[in-house]
Amino acid sequence: MPRVSIVIPTKNEEAMLPRLMESIKNQTYDDYEVIVADAHSTDKTCSIAESYGAKCVEGGMPGPGRNKGAIAASGEIIVFFDADVLMPSTRFLQDCIGEMDKKGLDVASCKVKPISRKPVDKAMHEIYNAYAVATEKIRPHAPGFCILVRRHAHHGIKGFDEEIVLAEDHDYVQRAKKEGHKFGLLKSHPISVSVRRLEKDGRLALAIKYLFAELHIITRGAIKKELFEYEMGGEEKKPE
Repeated sequence: MPRVSIVIPTKNEEAMLPRLMESIKNQTYDDYEVIVADAHSTDKTCSIAESYGAKCVEGGMPGPGRNKGAIAASGEIIVFFDADVLMPSTRFLQDCIGEMDKKGLDVASCKVKPISRKPVDKAMHEIYNAYAVATEKIRPHAPGFCILVRRHAHHGIKGFDEEIVLAEDHDYVQRAKKEGHKFGLLKSHPISVSVRRLEKDGRLALAIKYLFAELHIITRGAIKKELFEYEMGGEEKKPE
């Protein structure tokens, strides 16, 4: 039985998934399994995942998809990734899991860096990093595309709240902290993430959306109805 289960919620990720799977394959740490929780892709997402030895199970939107992937997971530690991230070092898993063990963390995340050379993208991600560090001990934040959690903590908080439609990832780590599970931001490595959401929604529009969402959560609680349009994953493949 592997110690680590990597869970990836997907929908039409044939363009992005191979890069991540290669990134996983090249890790120095090899005591893992990969579970792709797929939301009825119309492309080759599942066949690509299986070609790398991953298990493909039925998924859904990010929160429900992560929960379904976790049900199929057997590892003591679950690592949630999205298909558009990359581990910037072959030692990412080894170092991050080692740091998690050393610090006795139940839930963890990393700083983020964009797969982009644009100064505006780097600046936006650094603003997020600064905010995540500032709120780490009070109201922790963690992007759903990179969360490491011990199995008992995930099940102890009953996974991601599937009623939440935006920022379910931040709610997840905040509930974990409230339940007494130790959270921390890892210093070993950042996680590299694509800027496709910024390019698709527009940088200013997305920044305003996230700021509004944070204010909504602070003043009115979790977001359980659609305030903004959200489309998961990559491009849908049209029938030929």
